[in-house]
Amino acid sequence: MAAIELYRSSVQTWETDGMGHMNVQFYSEKATSALSSLSLALGHGRALQTDSHLRMMIKDHHIRFLREQRPGAPVYIRGGVVRVEGERLICFFEMLNTVSQEVAATFLTEAVFVDTRSGEECPVPPHVAKQIADVQVEVPTYGAPRGLVRHAPRPAPCLRDAETMKLIQTFKGEVLPDWCDVTGRLATRRYMGIVSDSIPNLLAQTRGDDRSKDSKVGGAALEYRFVYREAPVAGDVLVLRSGLKDVNDKTYTWAHWLFNAETGACVATAEAVAIALDLVARKSIPIPPEMKAHLSSFVVEGLGV
Repeated sequence: MAAIELYRSSVQTWETDGMGHMNVQFYSEKATSALSSLSLALGHGRALQTDSHLRMMIKDHHIRFLREQRPGAPVYIRGGVVRVEGERLICFFEMLNTVSQEVAATFLTEAVFVDTRSGEECPVPPHVAKQIADVQVEVPTYGAPRGLVRHAPRPAPCLRDAETMKLIQTFKGEVLPDWCDVTGRLATRRYMGIVSDSIPNLLAQTRGDDRSKDSKVGGAALEYRFVYREAPVAGDVLVLRSGLKDVNDKTYTWAHWLFNAETGACVATAEAVAIALDLVARKSIPIPPEMKAHLSSFVVEGLGV
């Protein structure tokens, strides 16, 4: 069965960042919208969600960024269900530029049906299971993990673990009402947004960089993996701790652990492969030897999702 269209829109200026391209959190937002369209295609639209209190939600996200998208770019997402693993639907989406038909990003997603009252994961409803064959797809080679390994997530760390490992505090703030989705919980985009917004602080504390004063060199994520563990609500205070997992001549891999600052419970774990980017030539550049040596001093054993 061919992939079906799940989303179509364009890149807005306010969705871009200091690098001049669409920020990673908006890739996540558009993919989350695509999941809602997939739920509808599987026969579980808004009316059934309201009656059953069951909603498809993402628990594990692997994202590859293949081509940057600039303001005004027309994009669409297509995809479907790869297979069922227990109570989880393994889904694959790809975002394409409408004109060039080049793939901009891919999303390998583990989705579950969640009871919006209790937050508990539930089995795939029978009426949904009957529709899966109509939207079944395969994962292409370019959509599979490359720089990251898709393995079972580690046991959830706690804030004390991050403190013991001396991970850097890169974000602390309150969950605002407009950060939440229709269920009143932190929207998927905002998990990514917190990590994205933390990067300037991370670079400032590890490399002494101030991106606001350098318009020629920046960075770009090639690949992300997010494991969503808890669903914060408005008023919760979150804290992000970050550390370097690995660095080589061309890429470096950051790990990020997000916690509820009051309880110390882990909200999400993530890791990302990034490159240095020449913002004039719009090309990746090697990591200078002195920078690599400096970054290596921040590598922390045992990091990951």
